Amino acid sequence: MDSLFARADAIQPLSKKKKHNKQPKNLDTRKNASTRPKPHAGPSSDKTLASITPHTSLPRSLRPHSPPPSNLPKHGHIQDRKLRTHLDRQAAHAARSKTLIEDAEMLLVGDAGWMTVDNEMERTWRVGQDEIVKGAGMEGAKGRQEWRLDGGPYRSRYSRNGRHLAIVGSTGHVATFDWQTGTIHAELQLQETCRDITFLQDQSFFAVAQKKYVFIYDRNGVELHRLKSHIEPTRLEFLPYHWLLATVGNPGYLKYQDTSTGAIVAEHRTKAGACRTMTQNRHNAIIHLGHQNGVVSLWTPNLPRPAVQLLTHLGPVLSLSVDPSTGGRYMASSGADGTVKVWDCRNWKGAVREWATRGGGAELEWSAKGALAVATGGSVNVYTKPSIQTPFAAKAAPPLYLTHAIPHRPLTSVRFCPFQDILVVGHNAGLSSLLVPRSGEPNFDSNEADPFENKKRRQEREVKGLLDKIRPDMIALDPDFVGSLAPPTRLTTAVHDKLDIPFARLPRLERLRVQGTADETELDADAGAGAVGTEDDGGKKTKSKAEREKRKMRGKGKSLKRYLRKQRKNVIDPTAVAIRAKLEKQREERRVVKAIEKGEMEPKKPSALDRFNRS
Repeated sequence: MDSLFARADAIQPLSKKKKHNKQPKNLDTRKNASTRPKPHAGPSSDKTLASITPHTSLPRSLRPHSPPPSNLPKHGHIQDRKLRTHLDRQAAHAARSKTLIEDAEMLLVGDAGWMTVDNEMERTWRVGQDEIVKGAGMEGAKGRQEWRLDGGPYRSRYSRNGRHLAIVGSTGHVATFDWQTGTIHAELQLQETCRDITFLQDQSFFAVAQKKYVFIYDRNGVELHRLKSHIEPTRLEFLPYHWLLATVGNPGYLKYQDTSTGAIVAEHRTKAGACRTMTQNRHNAIIHLGHQNGVVSLWTPNLPRPAVQLLTHLGPVLSLSVDPSTGGRYMASSGADGTVKVWDCRNWKGAVREWATRGGGAELEWSAKGALAVATGGSVNVYTKPSIQTPFAAKAAPPLYLTHAIPHRPLTSVRFCPFQDILVVGHNAGLSSLLVPRSGEPNFDSNEADPFENKKRRQEREVKGLLDKIRPDMIALDPDFVGSLAPPTRLTTAVHDKLDIPFARLPRLERLRVQGTADETELDADAGAGAVGTEDDGGKKTKSKAEREKRKMRGKGKSLKRYLRKQRKNVIDPTAVAIRAKLEKQREERRVVKAIEKGEMEPKKPSALDRFNRS
């Protein structure tokens, strides 16, 4: 039978014994070995390689000695030979890398996977979970599960690679496990109120927001740390690239704690009372907080005030989520007023889409492919883009993609599993996992999160993450500023033979002179400030600097002047503009009266049309 397979050019297993050529090879034999024609596959050669080689070929970009790509930039104008060679190598390496990326993305050009219908009369939301499970196959059907637990309502959180799941009940039931194999790592009964849970850098550690403090446990459920500075926490978020644990609680303080050093990096007072809604933007590591007065604020560790403050709802904000498929461009919010709004994080100029929900507030979650899950009342609805991201004036719900009824109220959390088409919903009776086709990203980067990593690979990734940890003060709304050049100063000039003085550090008169708004009399007075007691052309002595300052401050203590100083802002205030116009008009009237008294101007003769002038 083996001989028949070999004649049919089929793949055969490698032979156990390898025959070595004992004849020594001289230098000429080694040199001419590559030029000799290779013999055909015989019984002693690798039959597997011989059967595959005639039918396969590597792409040009993956060959070990591929020629340099065409259309490379020329550097012949550079005289330094070493620098010119270095730049040529860099250009060739960049071109080869671009070709490799194009080859790697060869299978990612399509946008298939969504549920489709045969005709216009059918709808995808009519398809139930039983039909989806039948069409998903044996491996995909494992994602549809029901966990009946007694410590609800429950909240859940996935690890970054989507392999491990952590759940916490409000009565103190905590568990972490591998949901694919069913292996339980830890299960605790804390016997006190627990509000939230999150994994840290990987599944080895997790943090629980308990009744009074935040506690950190290891994989086996052993208590490691009790963070006493985090009092009455309600929500937890972990920033993986900064190794920061962000917490917010009933006192209204947002705190960042570095889990690698144990130090508190920042502590911000939100001044909005207790906060029970928090999420993070994975693109720029900004923390979004939803407050009881309907305001959503965006925070960074390096600013003591919110970077953005937005009034989103007329009642308390119940849930927030940021779309990871668009690089954190869109944010969804739901409030107690029963509305769901989608916001554009680039300009914040009103809601992009708004619609009402049944059953009051809703829990929101975006998937890796841009599907928005809304859990409200006794059902979970899933909407897909681009309908939820297209501006629409009417307050109508976008087209529904999928729906599923859950009778166990309330629905407290929704989480999409990374790299899987699975949605986990936490409710009063436990957890329910649903299949949402095309909601997960099927292509993962093993350097970021590997679902199939082993123990050694996990340790290497942890060490690499510590070495590449980003400083907290680099968190900003626009993360592209990292690595860019600083903008030039607004204006520089020369003062007293000192070049390149920034505009903000110039003296007042120099700034006025550069702007072209300086008064000549003020400049002359400044020029003669040092001439104390000198005589001018009229024989009068110039006043001293103290007398000029005293005369300059006359009238500044009047009530109207004080009011104007308080109202003076860095914006155009209509009230201040109207007062200034009124003062200018009164000043002009007094000037006209004095000119008439001196005989320099004739009084205006009354006219018959003056009765219509009411100004």
